[in-house]
Amino acid sequence: MNQPVIDISLQHSEWSTQLRDLQNLVLAVVGLTLDKAGIDAQERELSIVLANNDFVQKLNKEWRGKDRPTNVLSFPQDEPMLLGDIILAYETVRDEAEAQGKRFEAHATHLLVHGLLHLLGHDHIEDDEAATMEALEIEILAALNIKNPYDDESFMA
Repeated sequence: MNQPVIDISLQHSEWSTQLRDLQNLVLAVVGLTLDKAGIDAQERELSIVLANNDFVQKLNKEWRGKDRPTNVLSFPQDEPMLLGDIILAYETVRDEAEAQGKRFEAHATHLLVHGLLHLLGHDHIEDDEAATMEALEIEILAALNIKNPYDDESFMA
């Protein structure tokens, strides 16, 4: 499998303590997601920013008009080889994982897949689009030994 070029920017140190082998996790998630979406990873580029709530809240306010943090933001690019940027907020991801009884790594992985699918043009505004996107997420996460995040039961795989 061809490898994309991934720039990982660690803006909040807790990410590296919570995610074991961060580089390999990101490579596996991105490679598998691109493969399942039928996209050749060769020469594709993307940026992943592992930030905190303050950083994400500023972006969310500026670009979406929502003055609050969110778990993941995706900013697709118009260039075919440049996929875009994915930004995750540490505290929000941590708090959601705890509230939902999920491992931090499993929840962060799901959000990374979710953000990347947004970069690839998937959305969940309409029900049929949401069903397609969720099915892809479930398939990709299963390949990473993570159970369906949309089940009511917590997934501790």
